[in-house]
Amino acid sequence: MKHALYSAAFGLFLASTTAVADDMPTFKLLMKEGRLFPETIEVPAGSRFRLEVKNEGPGAAEFESLELKKELVLAPGVTRSLVFFPMKPGSYKFFDDFHPETGQGKIVAK
Repeated sequence: MKHALYSAAFGLFLASTTAVADDMPTFKLLMKEGRLFPETIEVPAGSRFRLEVKNEGPGAAEFESLELKKELVLAPGVTRSLVFFPMKPGSYKFFDDFHPETGQGKIVAK
């Protein structure tokens, strides 16, 4: 009986976290041939959000932000997501670590 109760509680927990994640705003970033599109992403300050990163280039790409302590390596054709905790207003740099000369961008929290 206890096992069934714990399973039901865990199921409700998963359903509630999925609903919360679905309500999160999602912003898209395209990485292609050492370039980032868009180079500036505006997000709401003080709110969690998801960044969906897609690599359409022929080689690997890596989203990296030293300020935000985030990194994500993507093989060609792969799309992955990062969840960001609420940010204070400001500008936060990120780059493609495999193409640092051309792959520069920023997230602006307003």
